[in-house]
Amino acid sequence: MGGGGTDLPAYYSKYGGFFISGAVDKYMHIVLNDRFEPGIRVSYSQTEIVRSSDSIRHPSVREALKLVNFKENIEIVSLADVPAATGLGSSGSFAVGLLNALHAHQRVVKTPEQVAEEACDIAMNRLRENSGKQDEYTASLGGLKTYEIDKDGTVTPRDLRIGDDVRAELEFGIMMFYTGITRSATEILGKQQEKVTKNEDGAVEKMHRIKAIGLESKKALESGDLTRFGELLHEHWTIKRGVASGMSTDSIDSWYELARRNGALGGKIVGAGGGGFLMVYCNDGRQKVRSALAREGLVEYRFRFDFEGSKVIYNV
Repeated sequence: MGGGGTDLPAYYSKYGGFFISGAVDKYMHIVLNDRFEPGIRVSYSQTEIVRSSDSIRHPSVREALKLVNFKENIEIVSLADVPAATGLGSSGSFAVGLLNALHAHQRVVKTPEQVAEEACDIAMNRLRENSGKQDEYTASLGGLKTYEIDKDGTVTPRDLRIGDDVRAELEFGIMMFYTGITRSATEILGKQQEKVTKNEDGAVEKMHRIKAIGLESKKALESGDLTRFGELLHEHWTIKRGVASGMSTDSIDSWYELARRNGALGGKIVGAGGGGFLMVYCNDGRQKVRSALAREGLVEYRFRFDFEGSKVIYNV
């Protein structure tokens, strides 16, 4: 919702990061069960049965088990409300949920911030993925929050100070549409990090402006000026899509301009870019936007904000 991309280490390690993010009521469900037979069974889009964690092909499961030094025979099953590679943070949510479940199984208490940092460690250090800290912190803490990142990587979350009426209006005004396009976030974020590291095509200056827009968006949201928030979304996307190639496509640009012509104030592709979900903000004209994008084959994905964050919902 603001400052996207400043959570990448190529940027925050030199300049510090700032972003605004909101958790939504779509979930990654993780089930753990003690396994009677020896070994580990992992069920996701594939099923693995192995003797030790080192043999697990699923990278996040393998590294999470190693991180918590898990030695028992276990069965791990995951179910998702949204498909992978669509920009809604499914990978980060998976890692956070799995770590929460493993800690609960081991009767270890961790704060949401600790779980988020462990999940970031898996992605950024153990797996060396091109990723930032936004998805893991948002999934773990939930709610509508601002996040400041120091140059050393320390993250400071704060609640976005908005009233219930403004929050309801914001929730009503944000519309998300599934484009049907999946993409590799790691590849796109890798290009972005390279551009920022080398400061090619003014990438650093663009990211400075994106962070400034994030701070302006915080002021707009906390003052209840949602029109200004929508306008800032448009400015943010106009700049961000030029940071690195692959963030947008001709189809995405066409859909976005169609939404704008029918009443959307602004919007962006959620996540790294290149596909997934198109988010737009409307004060008025929601039905016109909905109808126009439906004619293009885009499916609206309705949601509400979630304020609990990752949680254990059943534990025997």
